[in-house]
Amino acid sequence: MDRSKINTKKYNRKNHLHLLVALVFLVLLSMISIGVGKYPIPVEDIIRISLGKEVDATVKMVFFGLRLPRTIMAIIAGIGLSMAGSVYQTIFKNPLATPDIIGVSSGANLGAAFAIVFLPGGTNTVAISAFIGGIIAVFTALGLTGLSREKGVSTFVLSGIVIGSITQGLIMMMKFFADPERQLAAMEFWAMGSFAGITENKLIAIIPYFFLGSIILLLLRWQINILSLNDDEGKSLGINVDLMRFVVILAATLVVASIVSVTGLISFIGLIGPHIARMISKRNDFYTTVFSGIIGGILLIIADSLARSISSSEIPISILTTFIGAPFLAYLMTRLK
Repeated sequence: MDRSKINTKKYNRKNHLHLLVALVFLVLLSMISIGVGKYPIPVEDIIRISLGKEVDATVKMVFFGLRLPRTIMAIIAGIGLSMAGSVYQTIFKNPLATPDIIGVSSGANLGAAFAIVFLPGGTNTVAISAFIGGIIAVFTALGLTGLSREKGVSTFVLSGIVIGSITQGLIMMMKFFADPERQLAAMEFWAMGSFAGITENKLIAIIPYFFLGSIILLLLRWQINILSLNDDEGKSLGINVDLMRFVVILAATLVVASIVSVTGLISFIGLIGPHIARMISKRNDFYTTVFSGIIGGILLIIADSLARSISSSEIPISILTTFIGAPFLAYLMTRLK
């Protein structure tokens, strides 16, 4: 057999092993996460519930009403943000690209702030407004790019910077007029991210959008790999580069907007998840995008477990992800080319 084919098989087997180990690790961490909190749930009870056996009513209520939806949301958020970050880094050819790059996070932040200050209703209203804000911001960035003579990657990035700057200005104006004791605090807390308010209803509400965006990305995996090439090379391979980039951006944005609409902003996961996956797998293709999603899930499960266990009051999730992500980014800057 050809030596190159043997090496390819060994390489693929190694990467599949990485994927399997990461999945097992994610499952084990999820079980630990379900048990962690102000009301600890023993592993034995988690196993009994998983097997359909009877447990104490309070344990069952905490498991199904609080911990399970929260843990599933943390996994979904880690997978979605890291996969979207990997896709953005690929199509923008920028290793520092994150969901902020075309304004989706800042648009969601503006939508949430608008709901907190001007709209009646509770967390559901904020979530819907944040989702709409993220989608509108991306469509605005794409529209601004369409008005430009040059529709390349750099124009997308500049459009995202413009939209991000405008939304930040509007958010600061809302903060100036907001009630400092109630509205301002809610705006700041939302911007720091949290899984504390996750319920079964919120989880069910965002899952269709998350899966729709993820399935589109999966179906377009080969086109995403081609978009990592030069635009002229992509066109020579027979794809409409501008249209495909537009569809991929919308799909990734749908994933991100669905997540941050209920969790608030979560820092760094979309940046460091893909980098860790590439460091382990030594490759940069759609396999790495999937692998980075699992890495992101692991990171957020760890961060969420720490958020509700290291202090008497729950710590916002972005504080912990920043303490994880910033040193890692410094490592990349100082150790890698």
